[in-house]
Amino acid sequence: MRFLNTDFLRNQQIKLELERVAEGDLAKKWVPAYYFFICTPGGKRMGKCCLRVGNNENTYYGGHIGYEIDEPYRGNHYAAKACELLFSLAKRHEMSYVFITCNPDNIASRKTCEYLKGNLLEIAELPKNNDMRMSKGETEKCIFRFEL
Repeated sequence: MRFLNTDFLRNQQIKLELERVAEGDLAKKWVPAYYFFICTPGGKRMGKCCLRVGNNENTYYGGHIGYEIDEPYRGNHYAAKACELLFSLAKRHEMSYVFITCNPDNIASRKTCEYLKGNLLEIAELPKNNDMRMSKGETEKCIFRFEL
């Protein structure tokens, strides 16, 4: 996969500053990914997000997009704004949909997915051999699908 220029990932409220990219790892079933800092237009870091490009079991359960907002900046829809920017990058990679997943008890993340008008496909039990289950003890994920 060819990584694209990401300088366009900005709006009036935030910009995504590329931290790094990661090639896929077939052995670990990881797809290529972009990692960003979520920043104010002036460059102050408020959180992180990522876009995983490609589809496999890991992107179904772990999502194509991940995000985390630092506590002082929560409640301002910065995660949703970052996702909207990442949707445009996913489209440039000819993706027609993305998954965003969260733990069922993560109310803030669920609200972000609902705010973005995601379709809740299911609350899925993680497979026994899933990395999130084995390393973090997580057992379920809300799976939201977003048509691009």
